[in-house]
Amino acid sequence: MTIASERTIRTIAAIFAAALCFAVPAPARDAGVHDKAVSGPAPAFRPPAVPLMTHDPYFSVWSFRDNLADDWPRHWTGTAYELSALARVDGSPYRIMGPNPRDVPAFRQTSVEVKPTQTLYTLAAAGIELTLTFTSPLLIQDLDIMSRPVTYVTVAFHSTDGRPHPVSFYFGAPAGLCVDAPDEAVVWGRLGVPGLEVMAIGSKDQPILEKKGDNLRIDWGWLYLAAPEKCVSWTAMAPADACRELFARSGRLPEADETGMPQPAGDGLGASVVFDFGAVGEAPVSRHLMVAYDDVFSIEYFDRRLRPYWRRAGWEAGDLLAAAEEDYPALLERCRSFDAALTADMEKAGGEKYARIAALAYRQSLAACKLAVDFDGTPLFFPKENFSNGCVSTVDVIYPAAPEYLLLSPALVRALLTPVLEYARSPHWPFPFAPHDLGTYPRADGQVYGGGNRTEEDQMPVEESGNMIILAAALAQAEGRPDFAVRYWDLLARWAGYLKEKGFDPENQLCTDDFAGHLAHNANLSLKAILALRAYAWLCDQTGRKAEGRDNRLLAGGFVRSWMAKADGGDHYRLAFDRSGTWSQKYNLVWDKILGFGLFPASVARKELDYYLGRQLRYGLPLDSRRTYTKLDWVFWTATLANDAETFERLTAPVFDFLNETPDRVPLTDWYWTDTGRKTGFQARPVVGGILIKMLADPALRAKWRKNQ
Repeated sequence: MTIASERTIRTIAAIFAAALCFAVPAPARDAGVHDKAVSGPAPAFRPPAVPLMTHDPYFSVWSFRDNLADDWPRHWTGTAYELSALARVDGSPYRIMGPNPRDVPAFRQTSVEVKPTQTLYTLAAAGIELTLTFTSPLLIQDLDIMSRPVTYVTVAFHSTDGRPHPVSFYFGAPAGLCVDAPDEAVVWGRLGVPGLEVMAIGSKDQPILEKKGDNLRIDWGWLYLAAPEKCVSWTAMAPADACRELFARSGRLPEADETGMPQPAGDGLGASVVFDFGAVGEAPVSRHLMVAYDDVFSIEYFDRRLRPYWRRAGWEAGDLLAAAEEDYPALLERCRSFDAALTADMEKAGGEKYARIAALAYRQSLAACKLAVDFDGTPLFFPKENFSNGCVSTVDVIYPAAPEYLLLSPALVRALLTPVLEYARSPHWPFPFAPHDLGTYPRADGQVYGGGNRTEEDQMPVEESGNMIILAAALAQAEGRPDFAVRYWDLLARWAGYLKEKGFDPENQLCTDDFAGHLAHNANLSLKAILALRAYAWLCDQTGRKAEGRDNRLLAGGFVRSWMAKADGGDHYRLAFDRSGTWSQKYNLVWDKILGFGLFPASVARKELDYYLGRQLRYGLPLDSRRTYTKLDWVFWTATLANDAETFERLTAPVFDFLNETPDRVPLTDWYWTDTGRKTGFQARPVVGGILIKMLADPALRAKWRKNQ
């Protein structure tokens, strides 16, 4: 694969959909420092936001409330989408999802359970129990299925009072899902797919890949609402308010004008479907529908428009919907099996609290990335820095997100690294260190970080070079072969040379925690450089470069001894070599454990962990001694340095409390204040995939999941 300079792709389409996470109110905890482990079963978990439709940075829909009927679902940026669900039981209407119609009472929500690919809401009213399941088949070891942007919404009713009840169900998807702003005009129509009722809505102008930025929604492509034809009682393309009101009164939908003439999305147009369940008894009766999104083109990569991965064999939207419908029973079973296996191993690795956080993180990380395909069929995976700066393929976002992919799908690690490496070896990047990013999502046309000023001081040379070398070694271990590293050996050797010269005692550079500003002599950044050189030595050994491997191994070992002396702060190691009385999380040290190098004495991690346990605040361990904020992903990396379950739990239990109690109801933030539980910045970012590092550090779990790949 090479970087081209011309657009040569013709229009295509991709479809995405949704899945959820678990959320139940949890009791408030006492204020103060967490200084001992919490035993017993985990309490109820209330995610700050619950994912509903989570496939990529544009098709990412969440509930920001505990109860699904209290508010409209929202894009991860906070923009409301009038997705709605209603039911009629014995002729009386009830709200299930969304706050309108306001005079209609809501079903009582009794539980929400979040699994890695499914979210199950349980609700009750009038002698009926409803299970509403959102399934996004994010089966990470099957890229064909994972890349399908289709969410299944399964509705199951049964009687709880021994009597049959006539039941009908309404679901509506708004035009707002396919525009950035409500004043954009949309058009609509129907798609002919045998056996399915399919309604489609899209923007009139279709400005494909024209906008780039952070706080944006998609304004091209096509939203689809599809359901099995034999199960559907009514469908309509009409103003959503009118559909909801008429269904609430009569169980019907309006006879609407379906000419597809343009109108502003803000006028409330939506696609609606009604299922009539008949008289529901004690045996559950279920129906399903699909919400999908065809984004036409997914990514611009150096003037080439790339297709979504699911289209690589020439599929159109109708093919996707037909396949998704045919595969529905089998995929539901596969998702249940995958969720059960992964959740069990999450609990085995870190306990119940860890498993609940990790399941939420699993889905969020995938939903912040887009899987596209290059001309030769190569999968390319592009993460977005959501509510950070909107960059695409940021290396120090790939690095913290990587544990999820290294554990479960090394193919996606290749797909994450390939676009960066191809850019770095092109004439677009002439520098001796690794780049920071590829542009602003969804246009990966070249680095934008630093405003075009690419001096070392305005970049992250040690950070990104170290990240790329460490990940190249980790990928080689995961795959059991170094061929990917060999393909890009010229770059790895160049970056290792840079680290030899400038990595041990970094100059006044930024690291991934760039919000904290520049810092010279950064001890944690130095750790990264040392471990990257050791990783490079290992790669040399694996590729027959024995002499070079020996030299770099000896160099890294000498750096360790110097590091321990220069960073020594008595009962801990310093934030910076020249700053006494300071400290920081040494999260980069975790790769010494994962890669099996044993480069640093075990006493280094033990000394740090003992010190951290006395520095925790109510909601966790601060990032360093400068401020009380922390990074959620780094807390789990730091805790994974522990070799005992008690220390791991003592360091991570406060994060569980933070997620339960924070007043900021947004998809997982990874940057928050440990004293107040308030969000500092960032949300819905892919970096939370790093929470799975606890599993990656377990050799038995690594071996188990790699056997399935």
